[in-house]
Amino acid sequence: MASPQVYIGVDIGTSGCRAIVVGEDGRTLAAAVRTYPLHTPAPGWVEQDPRDWIAGAFAVIAEVCASGAFEPADVRGVGVDGQSWACVPVAEDGTVLANTPIWMDMRSQPICDELLAAVPADELLAVGGNRLSPSYSTAKALWFERNRPDVFARARWFLQCNSAVVMALTGVASQDHSQGYGWHFIDVATGRIRGDLARRLGIDPGRVPDPVEPSAVVGGVTADAARATGLPTGTPVVAGGLDAACGTLGAGVFRPGQTQEQGGQAGGMSIAMDAPVADERLILSRHVVPGSWLLQGGTVAGSASLAWLARIVGEAERAAAESSGRGLYEEVSALAATAPPGCDGLVFLPYLSGERSPIWDAGARGAFVGLTLGTDRAHLYRAVMEGVAFALRHNLEVAASAGAEVSELLAIGGASRSPLWMQIKADVTRTPLTVSANPDATPLGAAMLAALGTGAGTVDDLIGRWVGRGATYTPDEARAESYDALYRVYAGLYPALAASMHDLAAVGRTIGSDA
Repeated sequence: MASPQVYIGVDIGTSGCRAIVVGEDGRTLAAAVRTYPLHTPAPGWVEQDPRDWIAGAFAVIAEVCASGAFEPADVRGVGVDGQSWACVPVAEDGTVLANTPIWMDMRSQPICDELLAAVPADELLAVGGNRLSPSYSTAKALWFERNRPDVFARARWFLQCNSAVVMALTGVASQDHSQGYGWHFIDVATGRIRGDLARRLGIDPGRVPDPVEPSAVVGGVTADAARATGLPTGTPVVAGGLDAACGTLGAGVFRPGQTQEQGGQAGGMSIAMDAPVADERLILSRHVVPGSWLLQGGTVAGSASLAWLARIVGEAERAAAESSGRGLYEEVSALAATAPPGCDGLVFLPYLSGERSPIWDAGARGAFVGLTLGTDRAHLYRAVMEGVAFALRHNLEVAASAGAEVSELLAIGGASRSPLWMQIKADVTRTPLTVSANPDATPLGAAMLAALGTGAGTVDDLIGRWVGRGATYTPDEARAESYDALYRVYAGLYPALAASMHDLAAVGRTIGSDA
Protein backbone atom coordinates (compact mmCIF):
# COMPACT_ATOMS: atom_id res chain seq x y z
CA MET A 1 0.00 0.00 0.00
CA ALA A 2 1.40 3.38 -1.02
CA SER A 3 2.13 5.77 1.82
CA PRO A 4 0.07 8.97 2.05
CA GLN A 5 1.40 12.07 0.36
CA VAL A 6 1.20 15.33 2.28
CA TYR A 7 2.47 18.83 1.56
CA ILE A 8 3.33 21.74 3.82
CA GLY A 9 2.57 25.35 2.95
CA VAL A 10 4.08 28.16 5.03
CA ASP A 11 2.81 31.73 4.77
CA ILE A 12 5.20 34.45 6.00
CA GLY A 13 2.84 37.38 6.51
CA THR A 14 3.32 40.82 8.00
CA SER A 15 1.88 40.09 11.44
CA GLY A 16 2.80 36.42 11.69
CA CYS A 17 3.36 33.12 9.93
CA ARG A 18 1.14 30.11 9.45
CA ALA A 19 1.80 26.56 8.34
CA ILE A 20 -0.79 24.12 7.08
CA VAL A 21 -0.42 20.48 6.13
CA VAL A 22 -2.49 19.38 3.15
CA GLY A 23 -3.38 15.83 2.21
CA GLU A 24 -3.73 14.45 -1.30
CA ASP A 25 -7.42 15.36 -1.34
CA GLY A 26 -6.79 18.98 -0.28
CA ARG A 27 -7.96 18.56 3.31
CA THR A 28 -6.03 20.47 5.96
CA LEU A 29 -4.57 17.93 8.38
CA ALA A 30 -2.82 20.30 10.78
CA ALA A 31 -2.09 24.00 11.20
CA ALA A 32 0.00 26.23 13.43
CA VAL A 33 0.51 29.98 13.87
CA ARG A 34 3.17 32.27 15.31
CA THR A 35 3.26 36.06 15.52
CA TYR A 36 6.18 38.47 15.38
CA PRO A 37 6.56 42.23 15.68
CA LEU A 38 6.84 45.18 13.35
CA HIS A 39 9.49 47.77 14.15
CA THR A 40 8.94 51.47 13.40
CA PRO A 41 12.19 53.17 14.48
CA ALA A 42 11.43 56.44 12.66
CA PRO A 43 8.51 58.09 10.84
CA GLY A 44 7.93 56.29 7.55
CA TRP A 45 10.17 53.38 8.55
CA VAL A 46 8.59 49.93 8.90
CA GLU A 47 10.94 46.99 9.22
CA GLN A 48 11.09 43.42 10.45
CA ASP A 49 13.80 41.05 11.58
CA PRO A 50 14.00 38.18 9.05
CA ARG A 51 15.30 36.00 11.86
CA ASP A 52 11.81 36.30 13.35
CA TRP A 53 10.37 34.99 10.07
CA ILE A 54 12.79 32.07 10.08
CA ALA A 55 12.23 31.24 13.75
CA GLY A 56 8.48 31.48 13.26
CA ALA A 57 8.55 29.28 10.16
CA PHE A 58 10.66 26.64 11.89
CA ALA A 59 8.36 26.74 14.93
CA VAL A 60 5.13 26.25 12.98
CA ILE A 61 6.65 23.45 10.90
CA ALA A 62 7.88 21.76 14.08
CA GLU A 63 4.44 22.10 15.67
CA VAL A 64 2.57 20.52 12.79
CA CYS A 65 5.19 17.77 12.47
CA ALA A 66 4.68 16.95 16.16
CA SER A 67 0.87 17.06 15.91
CA GLY A 68 0.43 13.35 15.20
CA ALA A 69 -1.96 14.16 12.34
CA PHE A 70 0.49 12.74 9.78
CA GLU A 71 3.90 11.14 9.54
CA PRO A 72 6.69 13.64 8.75
CA ALA A 73 8.21 10.97 6.51
CA ASP A 74 5.13 11.33 4.28
CA VAL A 75 5.85 15.01 3.52
CA ARG A 76 6.59 15.15 -0.19
CA GLY A 77 7.41 18.84 -0.39
CA VAL A 78 7.39 22.23 1.33
CA GLY A 79 6.35 25.55 -0.19
CA VAL A 80 6.88 28.98 1.36
CA ASP A 81 5.15 32.20 0.39
CA GLY A 82 6.05 35.63 1.68
CA GLN A 83 5.13 39.26 1.80
CA SER A 84 6.39 41.39 -1.05
CA TRP A 85 9.32 43.72 -1.59
CA ALA A 86 11.73 42.77 1.14
CA CYS A 87 15.46 43.29 0.80
CA VAL A 88 17.07 40.81 3.17
CA PRO A 89 20.87 41.11 3.31
CA VAL A 90 22.42 37.69 3.86
CA ALA A 91 25.99 36.46 3.96
CA GLU A 92 27.32 33.63 1.80
CA ASP A 93 26.39 31.11 4.50
CA GLY A 94 22.84 32.46 4.80
CA THR A 95 23.40 34.50 7.96
CA VAL A 96 20.89 37.37 8.12
CA LEU A 97 22.85 40.59 8.58
CA ALA A 98 20.17 43.16 9.45
CA ASN A 99 16.50 43.95 9.66
CA THR A 100 14.82 44.55 6.31
CA PRO A 101 12.57 47.44 5.34
CA ILE A 102 9.26 45.83 4.36
CA TRP A 103 6.62 46.75 1.81
CA MET A 104 5.15 49.46 4.06
CA ASP A 105 8.49 51.27 4.43
CA MET A 106 8.87 54.68 2.79
CA ARG A 107 12.39 55.71 3.86
CA SER A 108 13.88 55.36 0.36
CA GLN A 109 11.83 58.05 -1.38
CA PRO A 110 14.87 60.39 -1.79
CA ILE A 111 16.79 57.54 -3.45
CA CYS A 112 13.88 56.95 -5.82
CA ASP A 113 13.94 60.62 -6.76
CA GLU A 114 17.66 60.38 -7.57
CA LEU A 115 17.22 57.22 -9.64
CA LEU A 116 14.44 58.77 -11.69
CA ALA A 117 16.80 61.59 -12.60
CA ALA A 118 19.22 58.99 -14.00
CA VAL A 119 16.90 56.39 -15.56
CA PRO A 120 13.67 57.41 -17.31
CA ALA A 121 10.51 56.28 -15.54
CA ASP A 122 9.03 54.95 -18.77
CA GLU A 123 12.06 52.67 -19.26
CA LEU A 124 11.68 51.23 -15.78
CA LEU A 125 7.99 50.69 -16.42
CA ALA A 126 8.66 49.03 -19.77
CA VAL A 127 11.15 46.54 -18.30
CA GLY A 128 10.00 45.91 -14.75
CA GLY A 129 6.31 46.62 -15.30
CA ASN A 130 6.10 48.91 -12.29
CA ARG A 131 6.73 52.49 -11.30
CA LEU A 132 9.66 53.23 -9.01
CA SER A 133 8.51 53.52 -5.41
CA PRO A 134 10.20 53.22 -2.00
CA SER A 135 7.95 50.22 -1.34
CA TYR A 136 9.90 48.10 -3.84
CA SER A 137 13.22 46.35 -3.23
CA THR A 138 15.30 48.34 -5.73
CA ALA A 139 15.86 51.50 -3.69
CA LYS A 140 16.18 49.53 -0.46
CA ALA A 141 19.38 47.84 -1.65
CA LEU A 142 20.88 51.26 -2.28
CA TRP A 143 19.68 52.43 1.12
CA PHE A 144 21.81 49.70 2.70
CA GLU A 145 24.81 50.77 0.62
CA ARG A 146 24.50 54.38 1.77
CA ASN A 147 23.35 53.95 5.34
CA ARG A 148 24.66 50.54 6.43
CA PRO A 149 27.92 50.11 4.49
CA ASP A 150 29.04 47.47 6.98
CA VAL A 151 26.01 45.35 6.16
CA PHE A 152 26.23 46.07 2.44
CA ALA A 153 29.86 44.98 2.30
CA ARG A 154 29.11 41.62 3.93
CA ALA A 155 25.92 40.91 1.97
CA ARG A 156 26.36 38.22 -0.69
CA TRP A 157 22.67 38.21 -1.51
CA PHE A 158 19.63 40.43 -1.20
CA LEU A 159 16.67 38.08 -0.85
CA GLN A 160 12.91 38.28 -0.78
CA CYS A 161 10.94 37.19 2.27
CA ASN A 162 10.12 33.63 1.20
CA SER A 163 13.63 33.17 -0.22
CA ALA A 164 15.19 33.99 3.15
CA VAL A 165 13.16 31.22 4.78
CA VAL A 166 13.87 28.81 1.92
CA MET A 167 17.60 29.46 2.31
CA ALA A 168 17.34 28.77 6.04
CA LEU A 169 15.68 25.44 5.22
CA THR A 170 17.96 24.40 2.36
CA GLY A 171 21.13 26.49 2.42
CA VAL A 172 20.36 27.58 -1.17
CA ALA A 173 19.82 31.20 -2.24
CA SER A 174 16.93 31.63 -4.67
CA GLN A 175 14.69 34.20 -6.32
CA ASP A 176 11.32 33.16 -7.71
CA HIS A 177 9.58 34.73 -10.70
CA SER A 178 6.54 36.02 -8.82
CA GLN A 179 8.68 38.08 -6.43
CA GLY A 180 10.87 39.37 -9.26
CA TYR A 181 8.71 42.45 -9.61
CA GLY A 182 10.38 43.86 -6.51
CA TRP A 183 13.45 44.51 -8.68
CA HIS A 184 12.94 46.93 -11.57
CA PHE A 185 15.79 45.31 -13.51
CA ILE A 186 14.04 41.94 -13.73
CA ASP A 187 12.09 41.85 -16.99
CA VAL A 188 8.48 41.17 -16.03
CA ALA A 189 7.74 39.67 -19.46
CA THR A 190 10.66 37.23 -19.67
CA GLY A 191 11.60 36.84 -16.01
CA ARG A 192 15.28 37.45 -16.77
CA ILE A 193 17.65 39.83 -15.00
CA ARG A 194 18.68 42.82 -17.13
CA GLY A 195 22.22 43.31 -15.89
CA ASP A 196 22.76 46.48 -17.91
CA LEU A 197 19.78 48.18 -16.27
CA ALA A 198 20.76 46.97 -12.80
CA ARG A 199 24.20 48.52 -13.18
CA ARG A 200 22.70 51.82 -14.38
CA LEU A 201 20.61 51.80 -11.21
CA GLY A 202 23.80 51.27 -9.20
CA ILE A 203 23.04 47.68 -8.21
CA ASP A 204 25.27 44.66 -8.77
CA PRO A 205 22.95 42.15 -10.50
CA GLY A 206 25.06 39.33 -9.11
CA ARG A 207 23.62 39.98 -5.66
CA VAL A 208 20.19 38.74 -6.78
CA PRO A 209 19.86 35.02 -7.65
CA ASP A 210 18.67 34.11 -11.13
CA PRO A 211 14.86 33.83 -11.06
CA VAL A 212 13.24 30.39 -11.20
CA GLU A 213 9.68 29.11 -11.37
CA PRO A 214 7.95 29.22 -7.96
CA SER A 215 7.28 25.46 -8.16
CA ALA A 216 10.93 24.62 -8.90
CA VAL A 217 12.63 22.48 -6.25
CA VAL A 218 15.66 24.51 -5.14
CA GLY A 219 17.02 22.12 -2.54
CA GLY A 220 16.36 19.70 0.28
CA VAL A 221 15.99 20.31 4.00
CA THR A 222 19.43 20.42 5.61
CA ALA A 223 20.41 18.34 8.62
CA ASP A 224 20.31 21.41 10.88
CA ALA A 225 16.89 22.46 9.60
CA ALA A 226 15.65 18.88 9.96
CA ARG A 227 16.61 18.83 13.64
CA ALA A 228 14.84 22.16 14.19
CA THR A 229 11.63 21.31 12.32
CA GLY A 230 11.12 17.56 12.52
CA LEU A 231 11.18 17.21 8.75
CA PRO A 232 13.31 14.45 7.27
CA THR A 233 16.65 15.56 5.87
CA GLY A 234 16.39 16.05 2.13
CA THR A 235 12.66 16.86 2.04
CA PRO A 236 12.19 18.87 -1.20
CA VAL A 237 11.60 22.61 -0.82
CA VAL A 238 10.35 24.66 -3.75
CA ALA A 239 11.23 28.30 -4.40
CA GLY A 240 7.79 29.46 -3.31
CA GLY A 241 6.38 32.84 -4.16
CA LEU A 242 4.61 36.08 -3.45
CA ASP A 243 1.91 35.78 -0.80
CA ALA A 244 -0.68 37.55 -2.96
CA ALA A 245 0.08 35.23 -5.87
CA CYS A 246 -0.07 32.10 -3.72
CA GLY A 247 -3.33 33.31 -2.22
CA THR A 248 -4.59 33.88 -5.73
CA LEU A 249 -3.70 30.30 -6.67
CA GLY A 250 -5.20 29.01 -3.43
CA ALA A 251 -8.45 30.77 -4.30
CA GLY A 252 -8.47 29.05 -7.69
CA VAL A 253 -7.66 32.21 -9.64
CA PHE A 254 -5.51 31.72 -12.72
CA ARG A 255 -7.75 32.20 -15.76
CA PRO A 256 -7.92 35.68 -17.36
CA GLY A 257 -10.48 37.89 -15.64
CA GLN A 258 -10.66 35.90 -12.44
CA THR A 259 -9.79 38.26 -9.60
CA GLN A 260 -8.65 37.62 -6.06
CA GLU A 261 -9.75 40.17 -3.45
CA GLN A 262 -7.20 40.33 -0.66
CA GLY A 263 -8.45 41.00 2.84
CA GLY A 264 -5.20 40.73 4.76
CA GLN A 265 -3.13 43.37 6.54
CA ALA A 266 -2.87 45.02 3.15
CA GLY A 267 -5.92 45.21 0.92
CA GLY A 268 -6.33 45.05 -2.81
CA MET A 269 -6.95 42.82 -5.75
CA SER A 270 -5.07 40.60 -8.21
CA ILE A 271 -6.52 40.17 -11.70
CA ALA A 272 -5.27 37.16 -13.67
CA MET A 273 -3.96 38.13 -17.12
CA ASP A 274 -2.61 36.02 -19.99
CA ALA A 275 -0.17 38.77 -21.03
CA PRO A 276 1.66 41.50 -19.09
CA VAL A 277 -0.14 44.85 -18.96
CA ALA A 278 1.96 47.57 -17.35
CA ASP A 279 0.25 50.67 -15.96
CA GLU A 280 2.11 53.05 -13.69
CA ARG A 281 -0.96 53.44 -11.47
CA LEU A 282 -1.06 49.72 -10.67
CA ILE A 283 1.23 46.80 -9.81
CA LEU A 284 2.26 44.06 -12.22
CA SER A 285 3.81 40.75 -11.24
CA ARG A 286 4.19 37.31 -12.71
CA HIS A 287 1.75 34.78 -11.29
CA VAL A 288 3.05 31.64 -9.59
CA VAL A 289 1.37 29.84 -12.52
CA PRO A 290 3.66 29.86 -15.61
CA GLY A 291 2.37 31.95 -18.50
CA SER A 292 0.14 34.09 -16.31
CA TRP A 293 0.50 37.56 -14.82
CA LEU A 294 -1.31 39.45 -12.07
CA LEU A 295 -2.43 43.06 -12.43
CA GLN A 296 -2.70 44.21 -8.85
CA GLY A 297 -3.97 47.11 -6.83
CA GLY A 298 -2.55 47.38 -3.35
CA THR A 299 -3.84 49.28 -0.32
CA VAL A 300 -1.12 49.56 2.32
CA ALA A 301 -3.51 49.38 5.27
CA GLY A 302 -6.50 47.16 4.51
CA SER A 303 -7.36 45.01 7.50
CA ALA A 304 -4.50 46.82 9.22
CA SER A 305 -6.76 49.89 9.35
CA LEU A 306 -9.42 47.99 11.27
CA ALA A 307 -6.80 46.42 13.54
CA TRP A 308 -5.39 49.90 14.23
CA LEU A 309 -8.80 51.25 15.18
CA ALA A 310 -9.61 48.24 17.36
CA ARG A 311 -6.28 48.69 19.11
CA ILE A 312 -6.95 52.29 20.09
CA VAL A 313 -10.72 52.31 20.77
CA GLY A 314 -11.70 48.64 20.91
CA GLU A 315 -11.00 47.61 24.47
CA ALA A 316 -14.63 46.47 24.87
CA GLU A 317 -14.54 44.49 21.63
CA ARG A 318 -11.25 42.83 22.56
CA ALA A 319 -12.64 41.87 25.97
CA ALA A 320 -15.83 40.52 24.41
CA ALA A 321 -13.83 38.47 21.92
CA GLU A 322 -11.79 36.90 24.72
CA SER A 323 -14.81 36.11 26.90
CA SER A 324 -17.06 34.84 24.12
CA GLY A 325 -14.48 32.84 22.22
CA ARG A 326 -15.45 34.68 19.07
CA GLY A 327 -12.82 36.45 17.01
CA LEU A 328 -12.21 40.17 17.08
CA TYR A 329 -13.55 40.45 13.52
CA GLU A 330 -16.87 39.03 14.67
CA GLU A 331 -17.16 41.45 17.59
CA VAL A 332 -16.15 44.48 15.55
CA SER A 333 -18.45 43.49 12.69
CA ALA A 334 -21.39 43.05 15.04
CA LEU A 335 -20.92 46.57 16.36
CA ALA A 336 -20.27 48.07 12.91
CA ALA A 337 -23.51 46.52 11.64
CA THR A 338 -25.47 48.77 14.01
CA ALA A 339 -24.30 51.85 12.08
CA PRO A 340 -26.17 52.73 8.87
CA PRO A 341 -24.56 52.38 5.43
CA GLY A 342 -22.63 55.57 4.79
CA CYS A 343 -22.19 56.13 8.54
CA ASP A 344 -24.32 59.28 8.50
CA GLY A 345 -21.87 60.96 6.14
CA LEU A 346 -18.56 59.78 7.61
CA VAL A 347 -15.74 58.80 5.22
CA PHE A 348 -12.40 57.16 6.05
CA LEU A 349 -9.23 57.45 3.96
CA PRO A 350 -7.11 54.33 4.70
CA TYR A 351 -3.71 55.97 4.16
CA LEU A 352 -2.19 55.06 7.52
CA SER A 353 1.29 54.37 6.13
CA GLY A 354 1.21 56.38 2.93
CA GLU A 355 -0.47 54.66 0.04
CA ARG A 356 0.40 52.50 -2.90
CA SER A 357 -1.84 52.14 -5.93
CA PRO A 358 -3.34 54.02 -7.49
CA ILE A 359 -2.21 57.30 -5.84
CA TRP A 360 1.40 56.28 -4.96
CA ASP A 361 1.98 58.86 -2.27
CA ALA A 362 4.33 58.11 0.61
CA GLY A 363 3.17 61.34 2.24
CA ALA A 364 -0.54 60.49 2.20
CA ARG A 365 -2.15 60.30 5.62
CA GLY A 366 -5.28 58.63 6.94
CA ALA A 367 -8.33 60.69 7.77
CA PHE A 368 -11.87 60.54 9.06
CA VAL A 369 -13.91 63.22 7.32
CA GLY A 370 -17.41 64.01 8.55
CA LEU A 371 -17.05 63.48 12.30
CA THR A 372 -19.90 64.88 14.40
CA LEU A 373 -20.98 64.76 18.04
CA GLY A 374 -23.17 61.83 17.03
CA THR A 375 -20.26 59.72 15.78
CA ASP A 376 -19.66 56.61 17.89
CA ARG A 377 -17.44 53.53 17.70
CA ALA A 378 -19.88 51.73 15.43
CA HIS A 379 -19.67 54.58 12.92
CA LEU A 380 -15.87 54.53 13.07
CA TYR A 381 -15.62 50.78 12.52
CA ARG A 382 -18.07 50.76 9.63
CA ALA A 383 -16.44 53.83 8.05
CA VAL A 384 -13.10 51.99 8.06
CA MET A 385 -14.70 48.98 6.37
CA GLU A 386 -16.31 51.23 3.78
CA GLY A 387 -13.11 53.23 3.22
CA VAL A 388 -11.14 50.07 2.46
CA ALA A 389 -13.92 49.01 0.09
CA PHE A 390 -13.74 52.39 -1.66
CA ALA A 391 -9.98 51.89 -2.09
CA LEU A 392 -10.72 48.51 -3.71
CA ARG A 393 -13.21 50.13 -6.09
CA HIS A 394 -10.68 52.83 -6.96
CA ASN A 395 -8.14 50.19 -7.98
CA LEU A 396 -10.72 48.18 -9.92
CA GLU A 397 -11.78 51.28 -11.86
CA VAL A 398 -8.17 52.08 -12.75
CA ALA A 399 -7.61 48.48 -13.84
CA ALA A 400 -10.69 48.66 -16.07
CA SER A 401 -9.34 51.83 -17.67
CA ALA A 402 -6.09 49.93 -18.37
CA GLY A 403 -8.03 47.27 -20.25
CA ALA A 404 -8.48 44.61 -17.58
CA GLU A 405 -11.77 42.75 -17.43
CA VAL A 406 -12.97 41.33 -14.12
CA SER A 407 -15.21 38.30 -14.48
CA GLU A 408 -15.55 37.50 -10.77
CA LEU A 409 -14.18 38.46 -7.36
CA LEU A 410 -12.91 35.70 -5.05
CA ALA A 411 -12.15 36.84 -1.50
CA ILE A 412 -9.44 35.53 0.81
CA GLY A 413 -7.78 36.76 3.99
CA GLY A 414 -8.99 37.60 7.47
CA ALA A 415 -11.55 40.13 6.27
CA SER A 416 -13.37 37.36 4.41
CA ARG A 417 -14.52 36.08 7.81
CA SER A 418 -16.73 39.17 8.17
CA PRO A 419 -20.01 38.79 6.24
CA LEU A 420 -20.68 42.49 6.79
CA TRP A 421 -17.38 43.54 5.22
CA MET A 422 -17.89 41.17 2.30
CA GLN A 423 -21.37 42.60 1.65
CA ILE A 424 -20.01 46.15 1.86
CA LYS A 425 -17.35 45.33 -0.73
CA ALA A 426 -19.91 43.72 -3.04
CA ASP A 427 -22.21 46.74 -2.71
CA VAL A 428 -19.44 49.32 -3.16
CA THR A 429 -17.91 47.61 -6.22
CA ARG A 430 -21.26 46.46 -7.66
CA THR A 431 -19.63 43.07 -8.22
CA PRO A 432 -20.65 39.66 -6.80
CA LEU A 433 -18.02 38.48 -4.34
CA THR A 434 -17.43 34.83 -3.44
CA VAL A 435 -15.47 33.78 -0.37
CA SER A 436 -12.91 31.00 -0.60
CA ALA A 437 -14.05 27.90 1.27
CA ASN A 438 -10.54 27.50 2.68
CA PRO A 439 -9.68 30.27 5.15
CA ASP A 440 -6.00 29.48 4.56
CA ALA A 441 -5.94 30.11 0.81
CA THR A 442 -2.47 31.66 0.92
CA PRO A 443 -0.55 28.80 2.59
CA LEU A 444 -2.75 26.44 0.56
CA GLY A 445 -1.31 28.06 -2.57
CA ALA A 446 2.21 27.55 -1.19
CA ALA A 447 1.43 23.88 -0.55
CA MET A 448 0.09 23.62 -4.11
CA LEU A 449 3.45 24.85 -5.40
CA ALA A 450 5.14 22.06 -3.45
CA ALA A 451 2.72 19.56 -4.99
CA LEU A 452 3.27 20.94 -8.49
CA GLY A 453 7.03 20.90 -8.07
CA THR A 454 7.09 17.29 -6.98
CA GLY A 455 4.83 16.01 -9.73
CA ALA A 456 1.55 15.58 -7.83
CA GLY A 457 -0.62 17.02 -10.59
CA THR A 458 -1.38 19.97 -12.84
CA VAL A 459 -2.76 23.36 -11.84
CA ASP A 460 -6.23 22.41 -13.14
CA ASP A 461 -6.11 19.09 -11.33
CA LEU A 462 -5.04 20.54 -7.98
CA ILE A 463 -7.57 23.38 -8.11
CA GLY A 464 -10.29 20.85 -8.89
CA ARG A 465 -9.32 18.67 -5.92
CA TRP A 466 -8.13 21.22 -3.38
CA VAL A 467 -10.02 24.49 -3.89
CA GLY A 468 -13.62 25.08 -2.84
CA ARG A 469 -15.94 28.08 -2.72
CA GLY A 470 -18.04 29.43 0.11
CA ALA A 471 -20.77 32.06 0.32
CA THR A 472 -21.43 34.54 -2.48
CA TYR A 473 -22.43 38.13 -1.70
CA THR A 474 -24.57 39.84 -4.33
CA PRO A 475 -24.73 43.65 -4.58
CA ASP A 476 -27.85 45.31 -3.19
CA GLU A 477 -29.01 47.97 -5.64
CA ALA A 478 -30.31 50.45 -3.06
CA ARG A 479 -27.13 50.32 -0.98
CA ALA A 480 -25.00 50.40 -4.13
CA GLU A 481 -26.65 53.66 -5.21
CA SER A 482 -25.98 55.18 -1.79
CA TYR A 483 -22.38 54.06 -1.94
CA ASP A 484 -22.01 55.52 -5.43
CA ALA A 485 -22.74 58.96 -3.98
CA LEU A 486 -20.38 58.45 -1.05
CA TYR A 487 -17.65 57.10 -3.33
CA ARG A 488 -17.73 60.30 -5.38
CA VAL A 489 -16.99 62.20 -2.16
CA TYR A 490 -14.23 59.73 -1.26
CA ALA A 491 -12.62 60.07 -4.70
CA GLY A 492 -12.46 63.84 -4.33
CA LEU A 493 -10.98 63.92 -0.85
CA TYR A 494 -7.41 62.86 -1.61
CA PRO A 495 -6.86 65.50 -4.33
CA ALA A 496 -8.35 68.12 -2.02
CA LEU A 497 -6.31 67.12 1.03
CA ALA A 498 -3.01 65.93 -0.46
CA ALA A 499 -1.14 69.21 0.05
CA SER A 500 -2.30 69.43 3.66
CA MET A 501 -1.31 65.79 4.23
CA HIS A 502 2.20 66.55 3.02
CA ASP A 503 2.40 69.67 5.19
CA LEU A 504 1.32 67.66 8.23
CA ALA A 505 3.89 64.96 7.48
CA ALA A 506 6.62 67.61 7.25
CA VAL A 507 5.51 69.30 10.46
CA GLY A 508 5.41 65.93 12.20
CA ARG A 509 8.98 65.19 11.15
CA THR A 510 10.15 68.63 12.29
CA ILE A 511 8.46 68.42 15.66
CA GLY A 512 9.72 64.88 16.12
CA SER A 513 13.31 65.90 15.40
CA ASP A 514 13.07 68.86 17.79
CA ALA A 515 11.64 66.82 20.65
